[in-house]
Amino acid sequence: MVTVQSAPEVRKKNIHGCIFDLDGTLLYTLQSMAVPANRMLQELSLKEQPVENYRYYCGDGADNLVRRVLAASGDPEAKLFDQAYPLYMKYFNDDPMLGVTRFPGIGETLEQMKQMGIGLAVCSNKPDEAAGRVIADMFPGIFTTVIGQSNAVRRKPAPDTPFMAAARLGVTPGECMYVGDSGTDMRTGKAAGMFTVGVLWGYRDLQELRENGADETVREPADLLRFLTIEKQ
Repeated sequence: MVTVQSAPEVRKKNIHGCIFDLDGTLLYTLQSMAVPANRMLQELSLKEQPVENYRYYCGDGADNLVRRVLAASGDPEAKLFDQAYPLYMKYFNDDPMLGVTRFPGIGETLEQMKQMGIGLAVCSNKPDEAAGRVIADMFPGIFTTVIGQSNAVRRKPAPDTPFMAAARLGVTPGECMYVGDSGTDMRTGKAAGMFTVGVLWGYRDLQELRENGADETVREPADLLRFLTIEKQ
């Protein structure tokens, strides 16, 4: 049984902004990545991978997903990357919404945060255009800003995108909670100096979250609300 411990000194902090990872945190998206990647593998005469395996391939950008998929499918040195990556991106961009669903309870929790006056943002290693499209479709009017992977900014775990998101929300990094489901996310939040929470409904496990510096872990979206009591100045 997972024991989630609370920290009184954390609850006393004023949290004015909440920055979320996308894949595995806000939305179940494995099919949207697995289907185009397996189509890519099929064209390259490589072994297709089970959808559930993609929880371990994603999280560090589309290029790294392709490298990991190739390695798992018989090309450990990613010699076929230059052929594979354009194929993956073509098929992915055809339908980045394929099989995408909200995790239970996340929509209601976001609405409550918004009503509390918490600024909401998304920072993702999903390609920027796709990240914006998916969030606009699944959470219209909820998030102030969505920042995905692009050549203009370093990807997570560099803290660049959380810093950008905090600035757009008009809050300091120390006033932000960063929420994600992977070790990359935990390192990102800590690098940005944010209170960093790992979610247990996502793609990775408790051990990975703790080993990478999670301040807290939560079982379900509503658990996030306990950190958001804002003290009067």
